[in-house]
Amino acid sequence: MSRPVIAAVDDMFFASKIRAVAEHLGLQVRFVRSAAEAVAAAREADAALVVADLHSQRCDPFALAEALKADETLRAVPLVGFFSHVETALQKRATEAGFDRVMPRSAFSKNLPEILGEGR
Repeated sequence: MSRPVIAAVDDMFFASKIRAVAEHLGLQVRFVRSAAEAVAAAREADAALVVADLHSQRCDPFALAEALKADETLRAVPLVGFFSHVETALQKRATEAGFDRVMPRSAFSKNLPEILGEGR
């Protein structure tokens, strides 16, 4: 069985897209509601990838990035963030916080199969 994807995404549209693509690829995805839960899930499940919505109201994506990158056992786990293209300040902030890849929502949606597939 492949290593799971951890998703800190509370937008139902993106959550359903991620779930559908993951199922199609045969990947397990676990949705989390907080940075602490994401870090714990990543550690417990030996996550292949962590995905975060930079607009999340439940999970502080910047605290998540800092916690993942500060943890020696988790810092190598790829961290991908997505944002509304009009909020370009989020892109810079996410990169500074430690995200490995940051992209507009449109690019994230378009490339979702490849993004999730990288975690295999």
